[in-house]
Formats: sequence, C-alpha cells, structure tokens
Amino acid sequence: MRGSAVTAYNSINSISVADCETPQKCIKTALAGFLSNTILLQRVSTITESIKTAAETAIEAEIDSGVEPVLSKAAALYVVATPIGNLGDISPRAIEVLCDVAVIAAEDTRHSQRLMQHIGCNTPMMSLHDHNERSRVEQLVARIQRGDSVALISDAGTPLISDPGFQLVRACRAASVRVVPVPGACAAIAALSAAGLPSDRFTFEGFLPSTGAARRKTLQALIDDPRTLLFYESPHRIGTSLQDMADVFGPREACFGRELTKRHESIRSGTLDELAALFANDKEPNKGEFVVMVSGQSKQQNDLDVSADALLKALLAELPPSKAVKVAVKLTGLPRAELYERAQELNDRS
Repeated sequence: MRGSAVTAYNSINSISVADCETPQKCIKTALAGFLSNTILLQRVSTITESIKTAAETAIEAEIDSGVEPVLSKAAALYVVATPIGNLGDISPRAIEVLCDVAVIAAEDTRHSQRLMQHIGCNTPMMSLHDHNERSRVEQLVARIQRGDSVALISDAGTPLISDPGFQLVRACRAASVRVVPVPGACAAIAALSAAGLPSDRFTFEGFLPSTGAARRKTLQALIDDPRTLLFYESPHRIGTSLQDMADVFGPREACFGRELTKRHESIRSGTLDELAALFANDKEPNKGEFVVMVSGQSKQQNDLDVSADALLKALLAELPPSKAVKVAVKLTGLPRAELYERAQELNDRS
C-alpha cells in the first residue's frame, strides 16, 4: 500500500497545468498515470519472478548434473589446495571459496597473506599448525555447526599431505560436519607426473626420519616394495638421504624435483648414486623443498641367487670386502646393504 500511495502521489505531482482545464480532466489524467505506473510495477514483479524461477531451475539443473554451487547452503569445512610456488596455479573455485567462507584456518597466516593479497581476499585468518591444531579443533567444529563455513589451507599445496589438518578433518567427520575438497596443486603428484618413472602404482612416504639410523631402518623396510616410492626431503638432508637410499636400494633409477613451479625449478634423473654425487660434489644447490622418487623393486632383484654368491666369492678372493661389494653392486644392480651383509656371511664361513 505504501508503494502504491507514493506512486499515486508522484503521478499527481507530475500533472501539468494544461492537464487541469477541468476537475474531471485533472482526475482522469492522474488516474491514467497511476494505472500506468501500476502496470509497470506489475511487469517488473513478473520479470523478477521469472528471473528467480530461471535461477532456481539452473541451480537444480547443476545439482542434477553433479555440478554444485561453490558454497553449499549448509556450512562446511573446505579443504583448499593452494599453489606450491607459482601463484597463477590457484583455481577460480579456490579463490571463490576463500573469499566466501567466514574464516580461513592457515598453517602460517603471515605466509598465506601474500596469496590473499594476490587474489584480493580479505577473509579473516586464524593459525592452525602442528603445535596448536588439537586446541583449535573444538572451536572450529563448533563454529561450523553454528553455520559458519571454514576453509583449511597449508603454506603450499594440498592440506594434510605432510601438512596439518588431519585432526580437524577427522573431528569434522566424527561430528557429521561436511568436508569438501577443493583440489589443486600437490608437489608429490606434480613431481611424479614429470619424473618418467612408473606411475601406475606408487606409495607416498612423506618425510624420512631425521637421524641416519632411523632413516636407514625405514628404507630397509621398503626394499621389497615394487611400487615407485615418493619422499619429501628438506634441503639440509637431501644429500645424506640420497646416499642412504643408494646404500640401501642399490643403483636404482630415481628422480628428484626441486623448487617445482618456481623460477629455479630443477628436475634431475639418474641412479641413486649419481643423484647423491650431485650434492656431494656441489653440482646441485641444496635449496628449496625436494620431492624424491625411486623406482620400486623389480622382480629380478627380489632375491640374491647363486650367481650373486659366486660373484661375491670371486671378488672377495681378490679384493677387500668394501671394494668387492662396490663392484658387485654395479654388476648385479642389487642393494649395497644386502650385498655387504651377504659378503660378511661368506667371509665368516670361509
């Protein structure tokens, strides 16, 4: 009623003196203007309803086809992958999610601020890292249950892949809170795609232990695995880790990726001995995070056979054990640690 009264008032105010030669003509002109505006309002209302119906139909069609709106109506935890180096690798969907959620749980808010500035995102951030994740979980789950959507990001790549987030995702699943993946960059998968190693079956082992004994023990447990092995490694341990791999696995084919998607990206292939030598001889800078990929155990390498024993016996008769094992590794392709252990057994028998 208020809108109609305003329309009528405006219609009357728009009447000129020439329209009011008689009271009847003045009233007739005013009513014509009012009716004209009423018809216009009715048309606008009809168009608005049509647009609303079309939008609802489009959304229903998207859902029927498996395509959902960027943010669902119900609050959720969005696990958002971010670039591993090149900021241009972030997806339009990831940008929209980050800008639309109520808060972003970031591994390091200061580190992620550069990405937020790049995409023009002003969403509030809070830290969630290895040291505070347990204390943040209850707060974030409760917030989602109250209706606020939350985005989870790591410093680079896909959260939870050697990064924080597992406890939060697990708690959300346990509380029947919806968890929505927003896929994107992952250093391990990016490196494997460019390595030229078998990719039909692989296993991701994350970071190896920092101490030598624990690292070699972990590698020993993987000797017989036929799948391609993927590891993350830090710059200050890359050289020693590659040498340990060479000692345990022997001269297997391998590849590492360094500074992926960045200006100084490097992807190098060779045997484990060759790759370890790059760092021992300072031919490759030990800067940036590394992805190391090692070919799995081949069927021919599963067991030491009689010929290997015969070779070791012949070599041990002429050479010191360390040199005999070194030659045997090159000739058989078998793991150095395994050949060295067998050489000691042969020496003890003789």
